[in-house]
Amino acid sequence: MSEPSSRRRMLVLAICCMSLLIVSMDNTVLNIALPSMQRDLHATTSGLQWTIDAYTLVLASLLMLAGSTADRIGRKRVFIVGLIVFTLGSALCSVAPSLETLVAFRMIQAVGGSMLNPVAMSIITNTFTAPAERARAIGAWGAVVGISMAAGPMIGGLLVEAVNWRAIFWINLPVGIAALLLTWRFVPESRAAKPRRADPVGQLLIILLFGSLTYAIIEAPHSSLSYVLPFAALAVFALVALVRVEPRRAEPLIDLRFFRSAPFSGATVIAISAFAALGGFLFLSTLYLQNVRGLDALHAGLWMLPMALPTFVCAPLSGRLVGSRGPRIPLVIAGVTMTAGALMFAAFHAETSDVTLLLGYALFGIGFGFVNAPITNTAVSGMPLSQAGVASAVASTSRQLGQTLGVAVVGALLAAGLGGLTYAEGFETAARPGWWVLVLCGLLVLGIGVLTSGRWAQHTAERTAARLESSEARDQTVAARR
Repeated sequence: MSEPSSRRRMLVLAICCMSLLIVSMDNTVLNIALPSMQRDLHATTSGLQWTIDAYTLVLASLLMLAGSTADRIGRKRVFIVGLIVFTLGSALCSVAPSLETLVAFRMIQAVGGSMLNPVAMSIITNTFTAPAERARAIGAWGAVVGISMAAGPMIGGLLVEAVNWRAIFWINLPVGIAALLLTWRFVPESRAAKPRRADPVGQLLIILLFGSLTYAIIEAPHSSLSYVLPFAALAVFALVALVRVEPRRAEPLIDLRFFRSAPFSGATVIAISAFAALGGFLFLSTLYLQNVRGLDALHAGLWMLPMALPTFVCAPLSGRLVGSRGPRIPLVIAGVTMTAGALMFAAFHAETSDVTLLLGYALFGIGFGFVNAPITNTAVSGMPLSQAGVASAVASTSRQLGQTLGVAVVGALLAAGLGGLTYAEGFETAARPGWWVLVLCGLLVLGIGVLTSGRWAQHTAERTAARLESSEARDQTVAARR
């Protein structure tokens, strides 16, 4: 197959970014609609958590399966199916009659979403093969997250105020249909040279691990210890089984050899930490602005622009820095500013003043803008192209798992702190432990980022890539002899 022209490559990038836009905007728009949903569907704090976490949990559980399936049967084919299912799920969410059905339809959305982001990233890494060009493409990809954060709260606020919360799901329909038609026409089909077989055992263990852990965290404030402990024990069992079983499989769902690369392992931890901070930050901010300050959805969305706009501005800058100077500088900036932003709320009560509130939002937005490009680039760089789908899916899984855990942990701490109090009466005190969790997440981004971006870490990545390529060549030789 001939090398795609520059114009066609940019068109492919634009189509892939459209898929990221609807998946990312879905989360930011939903957050701004949470108080409206809570009133309309009579939801508790844990009910609000599940409207977010049912989606991110299914995404996290299926992303690696989607990545390996796309490598095997065709990335364009899986991408098209994902667009269809996600768009259909969005339509169903808009007519959900109850909280339970909304959560179920959000899970359908997530099944489609799991086929979009990791597959789109795999398409990008196979389309943009030059390292500097790939870094710029990933920077543009990361900027879409900023666009979704900037546009999501405003669009969501407008729709909630003009219609109701159901209208927030309508915006996915035209974008999803347009992306579907453009993908059908312009995106080239691609597969891995050596496709991987399905790993149902690994997939089941991933679902058990993520599902039982999230359920135990969310339900802990409302249930007895005897009810929660079995789910926590199931999560531990699934983790141990995963570590013991996967290395023995010829083609595991998770190739644990990837984690011998310090940058790859670091990118995984950083992704979990950064997106846990994002999930918790958005959850606390939305409830504070609307349920404590009494703002409507539109004005709450406008108040979150100081966080969204820096993310939009800094994401492409981060991509260029990664391409020219490596990931360390963006990660240091991200870790310092995310920590400072969360610390404004945890230690200095930023919500008590408009100036400090805006400063805290801006600092966090700068940090999140810088963190995405180095995560993505580090996760896929150095890995064989044949494993691009799996490697990028691990990075995407880490993001979704982080957001799931962030909402679960912060929401559980908030619910436990509130007890029987209303948001207006007890929010500031009840939210304080959650803000300290976000400070810890920022410190992890900083510390792990510095540790895994030096020369030693790069050597481990080179050795891991060499071993993976050698193993692939050996397997291909054995297959050819057969």
